[in-house]
Amino acid sequence: MKVFIKLASYLFHPIWMPFIGALIFFEITPRFFPDPVVKAKLLAISILTVFIPIVFYFLLKNLNLVDNMMLKTAQERRLPMLFFCLVILTVINFILPEREYIALFYFFSGILYTSMMGLLLVIFKFKVSLHMMGISGVAVFLACLSITYRINLSYLIAFTLFAIGWTASSRIQQKAHSNIELIVGTLIGGLPQFILLIGKNIIL
Repeated sequence: MKVFIKLASYLFHPIWMPFIGALIFFEITPRFFPDPVVKAKLLAISILTVFIPIVFYFLLKNLNLVDNMMLKTAQERRLPMLFFCLVILTVINFILPEREYIALFYFFSGILYTSMMGLLLVIFKFKVSLHMMGISGVAVFLACLSITYRINLSYLIAFTLFAIGWTASSRIQQKAHSNIELIVGTLIGGLPQFILLIGKNIIL
């Protein structure tokens, strides 16, 4: 059982969440995008949000600036989070034009705001949960897509809610976070998505 709970920390690591959100969007959106374009966008997003951050992590590890991929201290999280903000800014400016990919544009804008708030918190030595930021952002994004497109995504949303609980249990079991760090992570992960995609009544 302990292995199962711990597994969530790896399956729902925040590094996967931007790509997962983009992949789900292209799978469920009623808008038409040519397959070559979709593959090119997903490849670019995977390189920028997964591959390059992993390379940056190993660079920091070789410089003894981080201990492991879970970034156990608030201080260890500062440089990776700053770098991730720059990566997301690159995606927004060069990969996802607002007019053509408005839903994804605002999804990644939400990720940027979430990451900036997380960075601000770790600067002040508050170790907010990056896992909860990531998975809660995807969950709210899916709920917003379901409402906007009038698509029944109840099973997918239910799974992400289960994933939130599973991930929170995993982080508590590993003594990686306090309850308040998990709650704050969930809030700053989900609220920007809700405000940008629903609060502004954006037509996706």
